[in-house]
Amino acid sequence: MIPGLAEAGLGSRPDALPTLRACAPTFQTVPSKMILQQFQLSGKVAIVTGCDTGLGQGMARALAQAGADIVGVNVSAPTETQAQIEALGRRFLDLRANLGSIDCIEGLMKQALGLAGHVDILVNNAGIIRREDAIKFSEKDWDDVIDINLKSVFFFAQAAARQYLAQGTGGKIINVASMLSFQGGVRVPSYTASKSGVMGITRLMANEWAGHRINVNAIAPGYMATNNTAALRADEGRNASILERIPAGRWGVPDDLAGPVVFLASQASDYVNGYTVAVDGGWLAR
Repeated sequence: MIPGLAEAGLGSRPDALPTLRACAPTFQTVPSKMILQQFQLSGKVAIVTGCDTGLGQGMARALAQAGADIVGVNVSAPTETQAQIEALGRRFLDLRANLGSIDCIEGLMKQALGLAGHVDILVNNAGIIRREDAIKFSEKDWDDVIDINLKSVFFFAQAAARQYLAQGTGGKIINVASMLSFQGGVRVPSYTASKSGVMGITRLMANEWAGHRINVNAIAPGYMATNNTAALRADEGRNASILERIPAGRWGVPDDLAGPVVFLASQASDYVNGYTVAVDGGWLAR
């Protein structure tokens, strides 16, 4: 006899179980915000590292267009980025730091809180690359890249998660991965290791923090027209071979990351955890 079934008049008949299931209540979603409202970031504060130019600048601009105030963490003056953000009517806090050391992260978080008393979004974009044959790659080039591209990403995310827990609000963490999170590449051993690691720790942090309403995801840009790829685009043969591989037939631009970053920073992605979104024109599909 299954406890509770006798009281329901079902006795111990096995054929009664489907009837019990059929009578189970159905769950319905509770109407919340209209879909476009879920992408709004008004009142949110986003920290974006490495936003003085290129992809970071494009993502900071997109978050501001969606309503967020921006805390920029850069080595160089983000003059153009700050002007773009403020032209949108949003606030921009200019913080300077070298993320080759994690010693600055606690102080950066405290300064960021000075903008509005809370932080809601972290975009771990700052990164560097060193190119050399693996057979000749130096320890310094290994350590420099790993420290900025992977170590600082983890510890900045940790600081953000601690703040989200203290606020009791949950929050968003968006790491910048790469096609080389999925592939090996050539002549970039430390970069490949770092970006493979970014995808891995994105999953790890999502596993641990999703239950606290902290969404950790990543964006993996493909070949983008930025300062980092200027030499590749200037090489006629290399440029042609890259374009031949991209189904979209063009290099990406910073604005191609606008939609993905706003999605991952917004309420619209509340049930997306530990995922790396490739924004590559179809490169990985080939």
